[in-house]
Amino acid sequence: MATGQILGVIGWSGSGKTSLLEYLVTELTLTGHKINVVKHSHHDVIIEPPQKDSSRLRLAGAQEVLLVSPYRYVIAHELRQQAEPSLDELLTRLSPADLTLVEGYKWEAMPKIEVFRPSLGKSAIYPEDGHVLLVASDAPAPTNLRPGLQWLDLNQPQLVLEWIVAAMQNKIFKKI
Repeated sequence: MATGQILGVIGWSGSGKTSLLEYLVTELTLTGHKINVVKHSHHDVIIEPPQKDSSRLRLAGAQEVLLVSPYRYVIAHELRQQAEPSLDELLTRLSPADLTLVEGYKWEAMPKIEVFRPSLGKSAIYPEDGHVLLVASDAPAPTNLRPGLQWLDLNQPQLVLEWIVAAMQNKIFKKI
């Protein structure tokens, strides 16, 4: 089971969540932190093209296929009309890490960063989600932010990194 702390990164498609996460994972691992990432997708996930052996075996009916190389391994588990597992269930499959970053899962009750770009024309999530602790945005902070909600410039990701490191040290994030 994964141990450590968990932090969600939410926002609408095209807001820059993955770019921010890529920066954060790079910088956190350079400083010796072990980082896991859970990425939720609403689309089908293709691990290998259909003509490859592991895909052929999965399509033949295997429940799980463990694909292994000298560089990585991937477990493809077919749900076959089963419900999508909960985030808590999935976290039990991860190795221990200092921090697990979760992209997506807007509905989960966990500490979150919202990546918010008003230019996308979508409403902000933070006013309706008290679990959002920080908004990283390319727009100035509104004057009516709830107490304790941080607002940082998305174009200065090092500020978000510094905030995360301080929050990890102070154990602000949910423990898993």
